Amino acid sequence: MRRLATRMSETFSLGVLDLVPRLNDASAEQALQQSVSLAQHAEAWGYARYWTSEHHDMAELASASPEVLLSHIGARTTTIQLGSGAVLLPHYSPLKVAESFRLLAALYPGRIELGLGRAPGGGPHATMALSGNYLQHVSKLPESITALTELLEDRYSYEDHPVTARPIPQFPLSLWMLGTNVKSAEFAARFGMGYVFGQFMSDADGTEAVRRYREGFIPSATMKEPEVMVAVSVLCAESETDALAWSRDMAERRKADGKERLSELNSSGIGVSHTNVTTSTDHHESVRHYAGTAEQVWARLQQVSRKLGTEKLLLVTAGPDYERRLDSYRLLADHKTTILK
Repeated sequence: MRRLATRMSETFSLGVLDLVPRLNDASAEQALQQSVSLAQHAEAWGYARYWTSEHHDMAELASASPEVLLSHIGARTTTIQLGSGAVLLPHYSPLKVAESFRLLAALYPGRIELGLGRAPGGGPHATMALSGNYLQHVSKLPESITALTELLEDRYSYEDHPVTARPIPQFPLSLWMLGTNVKSAEFAARFGMGYVFGQFMSDADGTEAVRRYREGFIPSATMKEPEVMVAVSVLCAESETDALAWSRDMAERRKADGKERLSELNSSGIGVSHTNVTTSTDHHESVRHYAGTAEQVWARLQQVSRKLGTEKLLLVTAGPDYERRLDSYRLLADHKTTILK
C-alpha cells in the first residue's frame, strides 16, 4: 500500500485554480498581490500549474480578465504552467481570444493553457452590459469553438479569405473545456480538447461526464488522446478541527452576506455549506469541499483521482485569510514530498 501511494504521489500533478478572492475586505490591489505571491509559492513548492478565473461585477472577486493577470504573473514566475479557468467564450470574438492567448504563448513559450467556459460569469445586468444577448451567444457556441480551433490551427478563413491569429507562437497552447455536466464534456470531446470537471461547483461526482468525454473524444491537431483534470475545493490545516471550523465559518459568512449566488451562476463558485464539507472519512458522492489535515485531504484526492481516472488536479482554496490559504497549499505540497521520501 505504501508503494502504491508513493507511485501515485510521483505522478500526481497538483495545480492552483485561483479565483482571486478579496478575503476579509481586502482591496483589489491586495488581492492581486496575494495572487502573485500564491503563484510564486506554488511554483517553488512544485505545483504544476496556476490557473485563474473570469468573473464580472462580483465585489468579492478581483479577476475579470484572466489574460491580463496571467501576463503579469508570467513575468514574475519562470516554469509553472499558466492557464485560464476559464475564458467565457460566448462573450467574445474567437479571433480576439486566439490573438490574446497566442500572444501569451509567445511571451511564455510552452507554458500557456487556454481553458474555456460556457457560463456568464456574472449577474444578468453585467452579462448584458458585456455582450448583449448571452443565451443567443451560447446557442452559437459550437460555431465559436470551431472558429477558435481553426484559428489556433492556422486554417481559419472569413468570407473565403484566410485570417491568421497572430503572433504565431513557436509552441502551441493547449485547449481545455471546463464544466460540470455532460454538455460541456461532449463539447470537449467533439472538438478534441482536454476536459476539466469542476467538482467544486457540481452536485454530481463527474463519472458520467468524464465517461461521455472519453467515449466521444475525437483527436485534434493539438490533443491526440483524451486528457482529464478535476477541480476540487480543499482547505488543509495542521488539525482537522481547525480546517472544518474555518470551512464552516466561511460558509456561514458567505450565507450571511448573501454571496451564495456564485454557485448559482455556475462559473467558479467558492461557497461551501454544512452539507458539503467533508473529511477523508465521509464518502458522500457529491461533496464539493474537502477539509482536514493534509493527510486526510490527500486521501480524498486519491479517491477522486481513482474515480475519474486522472492524476491532474486543480485545487481551489479560499481560506479564512491569505496566510492560511497559502498554508493550505504548502501543507499539501509538504505531504506529497514526505510521501516521496
